[in-house]
Amino acid sequence: MTARYQGMAYNELFLPRLSGPEIGELAKTGAMLILPIGAMEQHGPHLPVYTDTLIGEGMLTEAFRHLTPEDNIWLLPHLPYGKSNEHAGWSGTVTLSATTLLAVLMDIADSLARSGFDRLVLFNTHGGNADLLNLAARDIREKTGMMVFRLDGGGLDNDKELLTPEERMYGIHAGDSETSMIMHLHNDWVHRDLLPNEYPPVTPEMKLQFSNKRFAWVMKDLSESGVCGNAQLAAAEKGSTLLSSAGRNAAELFKLMLEFQFDKKMEMESV
Repeated sequence: MTARYQGMAYNELFLPRLSGPEIGELAKTGAMLILPIGAMEQHGPHLPVYTDTLIGEGMLTEAFRHLTPEDNIWLLPHLPYGKSNEHAGWSGTVTLSATTLLAVLMDIADSLARSGFDRLVLFNTHGGNADLLNLAARDIREKTGMMVFRLDGGGLDNDKELLTPEERMYGIHAGDSETSMIMHLHNDWVHRDLLPNEYPPVTPEMKLQFSNKRFAWVMKDLSESGVCGNAQLAAAEKGSTLLSSAGRNAAELFKLMLEFQFDKKMEMESV
C-alpha cells in the first residue's frame, strides 16, 4: 500500500478510491464532499512552498479521525494551487489568476453536480484564496443548485493562548503557528538553522486597517524575508496541538453543514 493513502481521510472516506458506479450510488445517499484548496508559494527561507497545502492535509487528517463512514462526508483530492499573486516574484511561488481559479472551481463543482452530489464544502488553507472563494461559493450555488459552504482552516484552532499577542495579530505568514505545524507534519522539510523573526512595519495608525485587511498589500510591502511572524518560537508539540484542535473543530462543523437546511420562509425573505 502507498503510505500516503491511509487512514479515514485518505483511504476509507477518500472519494477517488471508489469506482465510477460506486460514486454514482453514493451521490444518491446525500453525501457531502470536502474540496480542499491550498497554495504553492514561498514561505520564507525555512519552510517548504507546499506549506499551506500540507497544513490543509494535516487538518483534514485530524478532522476525519472524528468522522465515520456513517457520517457520509467524503474527501476530494487537494487543489494544491491557489491565488498567490501577493507572493509573485518570489522563487517557488506558483499562482493561478483569479479568473483561472474561479473557472477551475466552477468546472469541478459542475462535474460533481452532474454526478448527483448536492452538498459541497470549500475548505481553504491559504488566506489569499478567501475573497475569491466567497464569490465562487455563491456562483456555484446559483449555477448548480448545490448547497455550498466555506470554511477557512486558519480560524479553526481554539488554542490561541499558545501564541503571543503579537503573533496572533501579525504572525500571518510562515511565523510561529505555521512553522510549528510543519515541524509536526514534516520536520525534515524545515530548515531550523534559518528560522526568521520579522514582523511587518505596521504603525499604530495602520493597526486597525491591517487587522481588518482594509488595504491591499503584497508580501514585499510587509517583509524583506517573505515572513510575517516569529518562527523562532515554533515547536512541533505546539503544532500538534494546533492541528488537533483545528481538526476536531472542523469535524464538528462538517457535521453541522451536512445537517443544515434552509428554512423556506427565511429563503423567501432573503430574495
